[in-house]
Amino acid sequence: MTTSAPCPEDPDVRPALFSPAEYGRRLRAVRERMAQQGLSALLVTDPSNLFYLTGYDAWSFYSPQLLFVPEDGEMLLFLREMDANGAFRTSWLPPEQIIGYPERYVQRPHLHPFDWVALDLRRRGRIAPAARGCVGLEMDAHFFSPKGYRALVNALPEWTLVDCFELVNWVRAVKSDAEIRCMRAAARVTTAAMQAAIDAVEPGTAQHLVAARIARAQAEGVGEAWGDFPAIVPLLPTGASADTPHLTWSDRVLREGDAVVVELSGAHRRYHAPLARTVLLGTPSDALLHLEEAVAAGLEAVLDTAAAGVPTRELAGAWNRTLAGYGLEKHSRLGYSVGIGYPPDWGERTVSIRSEDETVLAENMTLHVICGMWMTGVGYVASESIRVTGTGVEALTSFPRALIRK
Repeated sequence: MTTSAPCPEDPDVRPALFSPAEYGRRLRAVRERMAQQGLSALLVTDPSNLFYLTGYDAWSFYSPQLLFVPEDGEMLLFLREMDANGAFRTSWLPPEQIIGYPERYVQRPHLHPFDWVALDLRRRGRIAPAARGCVGLEMDAHFFSPKGYRALVNALPEWTLVDCFELVNWVRAVKSDAEIRCMRAAARVTTAAMQAAIDAVEPGTAQHLVAARIARAQAEGVGEAWGDFPAIVPLLPTGASADTPHLTWSDRVLREGDAVVVELSGAHRRYHAPLARTVLLGTPSDALLHLEEAVAAGLEAVLDTAAAGVPTRELAGAWNRTLAGYGLEKHSRLGYSVGIGYPPDWGERTVSIRSEDETVLAENMTLHVICGMWMTGVGYVASESIRVTGTGVEALTSFPRALIRK
């Protein structure tokens, strides 16, 4: 089924976040890459890419959903029926391009929604034109399941299905000026949330209460920069466990002498600007002071190196050389492209700051440079979300980069 047309005076229909010209430019850029890769159609399932191309925004990504992008002609957005009924409230697509698959296909052991989607595409005469070339799939998207892939393979034998290798993600890597404004708004939310975290980190306070203060600041936002839900919850490795990244929280009570690594992001209209800082309750150890000095020097070297036209590997080289001067090394990547995000990740899965990455930085790329050092029993992290400019970088937040002592 298709959705019904919205009432033009409906106050709960969100205006398009970007102009028709911007959405048109995005679609043209996607189709140019499709042509370069020999694709006659593209099936988009990543919720961040759905948002990028259509503006659709809801917590519906746990159910199969798919955007059909032909090499020319209208896109079709397929959603669960109950979600499609209201998709016009966030998407700029006209209702006739938003199609709901029946509820009887939801979470059935021997059926899959893509069975129905394939049949609907066949009814609409979309299968034969797309069979002229390969059809791209987002094979590494978080919400594209093996069962969904099998359904498409079985239902569409005419198609040659291939990995599109994050095609839309790469188009997203360079932001428009309008997107940069969204990221600056997200950074204002980030700043408020990080300050809330620092204020809450006190001896005797349980981790979950620190997380609660952060969550409130993330939702409240700052003025017109209201807070959207972040793609990742606050991360709070504490004490000896600060040597392990990506830990969340428990009822563990903070104690004098604890170092707490806080990694979080504000979000605004799905755009993110992550930030990490380390907060210490008490006197730092010599090991922690050594890490603080090394990370500060390394981060400064990276930011001094970055600019449009610089290969990403040179950022990694600047970091690695600086660390070596302190007798340290870091095996994991130093950062990644960031922007639109849905759970479980705010990264774009394209640019990675490491010595093997051959990507050349371009103006308005946005990166999360995360200088994390996780040693045995001790950890220290400082990060920045940056915009690449023609001559250097713009840091989206302005927090001091030193160890925060309380």
